[in-house]
Amino acid sequence: MKAKNVVIIFFVLTSIIFAQKTPYVILISFDGFRWDYCERGITPNLDKLQNEGVRAKSLKPVFPSKTFPNHYSIISGMYPEDHGIIANYFTNPFTHERYRVGDTVSVRQGKWYQGEAIWETARRNGIVTASYFWPGSEIELEYRRPNYFKYYEHNKTYKERIDGVINWLNLPQKERPHFITLYFHDTDSYGHDFGPNSIEINQSIKRLDSLLGYLNSEINKLETKDSIDIILVSDHGMTEVCKDKIINVDEILSDYKFRFDSGETFALIEPEENKLNEVYEILKKNENHFKVYLKNEMPEYYHFSNHQFITTIILIADLGWTVVNNKLLKSYTKSNTKGNHGYDNNELDMHGIFFAKGPHFKENYKIGTLLNVDIYPLLAKIFKINPRNNIDGKLERIEFILK
Repeated sequence: MKAKNVVIIFFVLTSIIFAQKTPYVILISFDGFRWDYCERGITPNLDKLQNEGVRAKSLKPVFPSKTFPNHYSIISGMYPEDHGIIANYFTNPFTHERYRVGDTVSVRQGKWYQGEAIWETARRNGIVTASYFWPGSEIELEYRRPNYFKYYEHNKTYKERIDGVINWLNLPQKERPHFITLYFHDTDSYGHDFGPNSIEINQSIKRLDSLLGYLNSEINKLETKDSIDIILVSDHGMTEVCKDKIINVDEILSDYKFRFDSGETFALIEPEENKLNEVYEILKKNENHFKVYLKNEMPEYYHFSNHQFITTIILIADLGWTVVNNKLLKSYTKSNTKGNHGYDNNELDMHGIFFAKGPHFKENYKIGTLLNVDIYPLLAKIFKINPRNNIDGKLERIEFILK
């Protein structure tokens, strides 16, 4: 046999063996699914998932407990002060450019994302990846995206999303992704509009639970069904808010000029440089239903002080209170917001869920609270690849859930 043919056969066999041994992992996000939503007696598929695998009492988000910072922390293993997505809305103070959720230009610019997503790590190790929506998956740089990805469509039906994932898993073996993300916004939308204790949120919980049942039924039709790990998380929880619990920073600082970013559950405030101490002292004297910190005095447990885009003053509203300026107050007053998130991540109402099942996970195993930054090193462990060495996540805090 010619040497060239031997080499070809060797590489073909090697690729087949690699594909067979490489695990399949589907990482699912139920946005805004609070830690206790699965304890209302209306989630039979989540109950089944718990019995077949691992369930944490809660999944602790990073601060701020907002959607984009937390999804990117889950996928990169880093705190926002390190990966750069410090809020859903924030400003680069040097260029005055804005990052804004919903702005397709800014959310696709790779310069904002200073972490490495697990799909980047996996691709460097020859693992094919895919994403049916996830913050950071639409980056304009091809090598920083999953091999397959979808541009976010808020109104894309949930069944289409699941069918899209199943279609990927039915691709020829060489083309088939081994790591896939899947995202559903339902409980976040209904939690904001109707509150976490409403009839509407219970209907949303049931809807997502039934979708989990549909996904399981479709997976069971696959030849690889026994090789697939499912990890189900949420980025944050939700709490009740009401319109009379308002903190208007413009009223408190009526005699001063300052930049106001983010808002609602926390605010990033940048006063004129020569007025910093005055502004801080005034906010400190008026500290009622909120906490105010200088950036360099921010408690270490928030992990929110080291990034250059974080303002010199950070204001965190108490649970259920809303911090605004005059501009934000107008839009907030017109809205029908009944629930919100973004508060202190130590508040239990801000915690989400963590479930996992599959060949790598223990069965019927209930544990306490996990940290979402530890999911990235967990995924690296499952795929037997080296994680980035600059992450904040720690494998030793989570690997005990593996068989």
